[in-house]
Amino acid sequence: MATFVLIHGAGHTGWHWHPVAAELRARGHLAVAPDLPSDDDEAGLPEYADAVVDAVGDATELVVVGHSFGGFTAPLVCDRLPVRQLVLVAPMIPAPGESPAAYWANTGHDQEVRPRYDDQVALFYHDAPAGLAAEAVRRGRPQSVARLAQPSPLKAWPDVPTRILACRQDPLFPTVFVRRVALERLGIVPDEMDSGHTPALSRPTELTERLLAYLD
Repeated sequence: MATFVLIHGAGHTGWHWHPVAAELRARGHLAVAPDLPSDDDEAGLPEYADAVVDAVGDATELVVVGHSFGGFTAPLVCDRLPVRQLVLVAPMIPAPGESPAAYWANTGHDQEVRPRYDDQVALFYHDAPAGLAAEAVRRGRPQSVARLAQPSPLKAWPDVPTRILACRQDPLFPTVFVRRVALERLGIVPDEMDSGHTPALSRPTELTERLLAYLD
């Protein structure tokens, strides 16, 4: 039995992981999906990691899963807890000491050829069921930018087996972009799945099966 630590991205909450958490529990595993203090102007990456560590408590056999901006928090958690595996989904992949604000320019994200959407549903939830997408927007929280220019406390990538999962229909982080950054920064070739940016809502069963397959 593993404990899956599910870290949400910007504008999301732990709720956005709930279909995957339910599937993992139904298959005999534990799942923890904390709300990060991401709408708090006084909180930055260290406080996000604190929230995750507090939520994990004494759980063991940890698999840390970071979605999107959760890719900045996930390796910090791995520095503080004994982690079995790290999985990043449709992720930002930070370099040591990099600030979230600098990520976009440092990775050349603005130069990527990709669809441009201002609508939250089109950007994040276009392939999720309509009712679930509407609920996801309703439950979203603002992402404070007050401390996003502060460098990450990450000194080096944690010595933890790491998998990257790119989503082929993701308009925010296209697979070609994720593949390039993953190779440049970690030397990892990402796996791919058919999904938009938030597979926890649009493809929860497939995402769960992917996470469980990584345990083998």
